Order: sequence, then C-alpha cells, then structure tokens
Amino acid sequence: MTVDIDRPAVLDAPVPEPELLSAQHPVLRTLPRPRIVGVGTAVTPTSYSQQEVLDTFGITDPKVRSVFLNSAIERRNLVLPPEDGDDGRAPESQGDLLDKHKKLAVEMGAEALRACLKRSGAELSDLRHLCCVTSTGFLTPGLSALLIRELGIDRHCSRSDIVGMGCNAGLNALNVVAGWSAAHPGDLAVVLCAEACSAAYTMDSTMRTAVVNSLFGDGAAAVALRADADGATAAASEGPAVLKFASCIIPEAIDAMRYDWDRTQGRFSFFLDPQIPYVVGAHAEIVVDRLLSGTGLRYSDIGHWVVHSGGKKVIDAVVVNLGLTRHDVRHTIGVLRDQGNVSSGSFLFSYERLLEEGIARPGEYGVFVTMGPGSTIETALVQW
Repeated sequence: MTVDIDRPAVLDAPVPEPELLSAQHPVLRTLPRPRIVGVGTAVTPTSYSQQEVLDTFGITDPKVRSVFLNSAIERRNLVLPPEDGDDGRAPESQGDLLDKHKKLAVEMGAEALRACLKRSGAELSDLRHLCCVTSTGFLTPGLSALLIRELGIDRHCSRSDIVGMGCNAGLNALNVVAGWSAAHPGDLAVVLCAEACSAAYTMDSTMRTAVVNSLFGDGAAAVALRADADGATAAASEGPAVLKFASCIIPEAIDAMRYDWDRTQGRFSFFLDPQIPYVVGAHAEIVVDRLLSGTGLRYSDIGHWVVHSGGKKVIDAVVVNLGLTRHDVRHTIGVLRDQGNVSSGSFLFSYERLLEEGIARPGEYGVFVTMGPGSTIETALVQW
C-alpha cells in the first residue's frame, strides 16, 4: 500500500499559509502553542561493532550471525556483562540487570538532560516539569525522583513517569507534556527518554533472541518544551511549534512486540515478531492521514520527516507505504547505523541530527513518527 505524495492526504483543499493553520484548529487557537526549545542526547561509554558482539559471546550459528551482520547497524553503545576470567562473560541475574538499569538510566539521563537544557539556554533551576520515559527496567520511586535527587532539582518540580510503553513512548510523553506546557505558558518542561537496553537482554544464541540482541543500544534523549506566554510569538529559530498528534493501535498485533517474563531464562525478555515491519508499514499511512486531516496539508508539504529507527525492515516498510525517499529518512538511517535502536529516544537522536544540519526554515512543517508495542504508531505535526 503506497501513497501519492502529491495528493492531499484527506482533503482536496489548498495548502494554508503557515500562520493560518491554527485558525483551522480551535484547540490551537485557544491554547498557547508549545514549542520545542532544545534537545540533548547521551550514550553509554563503550561502543561495539556487530562483529565484536558476536565474537564476545562466541556466536557461531550462521543464521544468527547473518541477522547481526545484515542489520544495517555498524556500531552500538552497550554495557556488556563483566568478563568471567575464562574468555567469557559472567551471567547477570534479573537483580543485576535491574541494578544496571538504575545506574545507566540515571547516568545517561542526567547527561542528556544537561545537554538539552544547555541547548535551550536554561538551567536546572528553570525546570518546572520533568517527564521520564523508560521500558528497560522498573523503578519505584521512578527515574524522575532519582534524577531530582541526583541533580539537586527543585523538590517542587512536578514530575511524571511513563513506564513500559516501549519504542513509541517518546511521542506519547511529548503529547502529554505538550498539554502541560500549554496549561503553564512560560514554564519549562522536559521529556527525558532513558533506555538502558543493555539491562534488557537475554544473551544466548537462539533465533528468538537474535533479532533483539542484534538491534538495541543504550541511549538517552531529552527534549524541552515551552509554550508562548501572554500571546507572544517565539522566534522560529527557537524550535518548531507542536501542532497536533495522532495515534493508531493495532490490537490484533498486540503480542507482536512484547517484554515479558521468560520462564526458561528466569528473567524478562523482549520478543519481536518477524512480521512486525509489515504490520507497522501497512498502518503507517492510516495514522499520518489522520494527522494531516483537516489541515489542508499534503504529504509533499512536509519538509522534514523524523522517524523512529526501529530496524532496517521497519524503516523500509514506512518509506514504501508513505511514499518517502531515502533522503527523507537519512537521519533515521544514520541513527540506526551508529547507535542501533535506542527505543523511545530514537526519534530525538534523529531530530538532533536534523537540527545540526540547520536547514529547517520558518513556516516549514515536520512529522515525527514512532512505532512500538501494542502494536502502536504515534505521530506529531510540528511547524518551524
């Protein structure tokens, strides 16, 4: 299923001038527009090639090796188990993995948050809401509380934690925090995605785990939002305004991506159905059409596409079904190549690369797309 990128997504209406889009959406007309004012990323210190991972764990099965070596991933940041003294790696219990998750999420999260605030021209003392996203471990109290203690953030900073939603969760969080930002104009909010994927692996040489073990890397990414106060219009150079969200869950594929207890291994284990790229691809057009519905925008009016780096086949399926080019998803491809899939923060790694290009111009539109368990596709429409 493909689309003609020159046709209107839903309506056969003329493309509105940028300043007129809000007039077509009563919510956007009555509430201040949240604007993305900064982004920052962080990874763990050790990076491995796919060949190095295979060698480290002594994986010799040709089929499993092929999954690793044909993944379009060159390197990933990982914290592997310590060496056991016999040219192998010491086994990690579920308790060890939870400890690893806590340590890495706090370390990477703090680094990404500081980088995001620096790019925003803000300080920790300016932060009024912190939303933390993770799916690679469970913490109570949540990561937001741990970071407030670790960094000395004001104890009165409001906070939220989104746990277990998976790779799509960064946009779920952005949706919620954009609402908070609109209700608190002038106040700074941050969404922080911290995914210690090294703490979510079941290390063996089976085909069931091969796709997962070949794909994910450690990473954290933070994005800062602030709504224009008192009707003021922020400069587009500060970042794009968040205009609209659209979601699509595919209940019949709810078990196609899951992180649950593996009784054989005695730990949590992530599972990816081999058919998931095609399931996601077949539904991508539906949700993007819904996102653009009522805006008068065509696919060809979208100047910037920021897509989750879910894997080579997932990216290919989205490209085909949305009628995109490889250039449209160049940042997504680059993040997959250099970092692997860093789960909920992946799209922010791509967004950071887009910003570093410095090519977005006032009035241009962008679409963010993330995919994850449920199976779920999340989208957002932004405008510089």
